Amino acid sequence: MPTATPDATQLRRWRLILGQDAQPALGGMGGCALSAAESEIDAALGAIYDDIPEDEDTPKKRSAGLGASAPRLAKWLGDVRTYFKEDVVSVIQTDAIERKGLKQLLFEPETLKSVQPNVQLVGTLMSLSGRIPERTKDTARMVVAAVVDEIKKKLEQQIRQAVTGALNRREHSPIPSATSIDFKRTIGRNLKNYQPDLGTIVPERVSFFSRAQRSNAYTVIVDMDQSGSMADSVVYGAVCGSIFASIPALNTRVVAFDTEVVDLTEKCGNDPVGMIFGVQLGGGTDINKSVAYCEQFITDPKKTLFILLTDLYEGGNEAQLVRRMGEMKAAGVKAICLLALADGGAPCYDERLARKLAALGIPCFACTPARLPELVEAALKGGDLTRFATKAEPAK
Repeated sequence: MPTATPDATQLRRWRLILGQDAQPALGGMGGCALSAAESEIDAALGAIYDDIPEDEDTPKKRSAGLGASAPRLAKWLGDVRTYFKEDVVSVIQTDAIERKGLKQLLFEPETLKSVQPNVQLVGTLMSLSGRIPERTKDTARMVVAAVVDEIKKKLEQQIRQAVTGALNRREHSPIPSATSIDFKRTIGRNLKNYQPDLGTIVPERVSFFSRAQRSNAYTVIVDMDQSGSMADSVVYGAVCGSIFASIPALNTRVVAFDTEVVDLTEKCGNDPVGMIFGVQLGGGTDINKSVAYCEQFITDPKKTLFILLTDLYEGGNEAQLVRRMGEMKAAGVKAICLLALADGGAPCYDERLARKLAALGIPCFACTPARLPELVEAALKGGDLTRFATKAEPAK
């Protein structure tokens, strides 16, 4: 049975996907001449993904001049944002930074203004924070602030509702509010008022959950591994820590570590952008040292949520770490190990150490930021976190 010949549209799409090296082969199938707009798309993609020789004798990867000319880079960024959707722009932009060594160009304010703000870019800026020149620092903070604001916009209300709902679930209030109705208690107390002719209960009295905010009713500790592979997770962890810090019912501590421990708590409430720039990505990893530091903030174990954000590649005393975590769990602390707090991708982590912690009843799993409010609510309510972990994004 003869194979159907692709039409012109299909050929042009394959040409854009495969790059100019595919031109001879596709041209022989009926031609795949690109329009002016398609040629611009091809040039934008080719600048990052094409490998072509500059002369016949010396094969060399094409850089398209992006590393030498800020104006040309600005045009390239404009072309990419014109022809592709925001999520695709983020992927291409990340590839440009990684494949073509464009990090130095992020030091130019004009270039940085043209870049699509995203979590991956913030991670890159965090890794460069000690080398960003003064002329670019304000622009860099604006880029990070835009990403922080976007994350807070998505998560803040949900986290607040999760916390207040969990902490006030057993307190009732006479103040009427439809969003605060305790339906289970209301139905239970009014079963005697069931009306068969109406097929419903007519309650004499409605119970409401209390909306009062209790001061420092619970301690939440976010302990973040600041190794380079945890960049996206650290960004989300830092922003979520700042949200926790803004809730009066919580006493929040935010800590970052590599082989040293940095307490970011003072900045987490009023300057989340400064807190993110306080993180120094890279270096070794001493999880045990950071857990030991955090133990001093556990004054009431049964009212403490400890979130350890790490890939569990321990460079310190592993045996001591396991013992500390076990003692913490036995004392009543609600301890969780998040192997990743990111939008996608299975984390790379130490499975052996994860199994040791899981055996202690400390679940180890990856979680998208969207699931974090649900996780926090389950933890504060005293739910089975291991069961939650099996429903969350599994670590593969």
